[in-house]
Amino acid sequence: MPFIREGMEQGDRAFHIINPSLRSEHAQRIAEAGIDTARAEVEGQLEVIGWDEAYLRGGSFNQSAMLSLLPVLLNNGRTRGFPITRFIADVAWVLNEGAVDSMLEYECRVNLALPKAGDIVICSYDLDTVDAAMVVSAMRTHPIVLIGGIVQRNPFYVPPEELLKELGERESTETGWPASA
Repeated sequence: MPFIREGMEQGDRAFHIINPSLRSEHAQRIAEAGIDTARAEVEGQLEVIGWDEAYLRGGSFNQSAMLSLLPVLLNNGRTRGFPITRFIADVAWVLNEGAVDSMLEYECRVNLALPKAGDIVICSYDLDTVDAAMVVSAMRTHPIVLIGGIVQRNPFYVPPEELLKELGERESTETGWPASA
């Protein structure tokens, strides 16, 4: 919440993708942090959408559709006059979809695209719902991590090009078919 509150106070835009069933709880936590959620939503400074409106549009995860949607979502902030969008995405949906490798590939491709945008993007993993193997795999896609309230360089980070190659080789080994790039 301090990250969200700080951004709102600085005039940044907050954009969150969450479990749609937790929308009211999410809004309540933001309000409890001292943010007027109704005002912020009306003014366009806060936008909260569910997984079904982003990652799972069309009923399932479509990496290319999401990679196309992400710049639109981020550019909407600049179009509305906000200097930076602080984008937070809860990625627990991947557990229901069984799309961990797809998500890792997506996160690598996002890393290749994001430095151009200048916005702050945080992928949020609930450590009570994901297993250690998924956390370590996901951490490999993030150059910076927030663990226990401390922002730090990630010692497990693998550059996107290298991790994409590894994922392709893993797919090739599992299927017996050459990996596509």
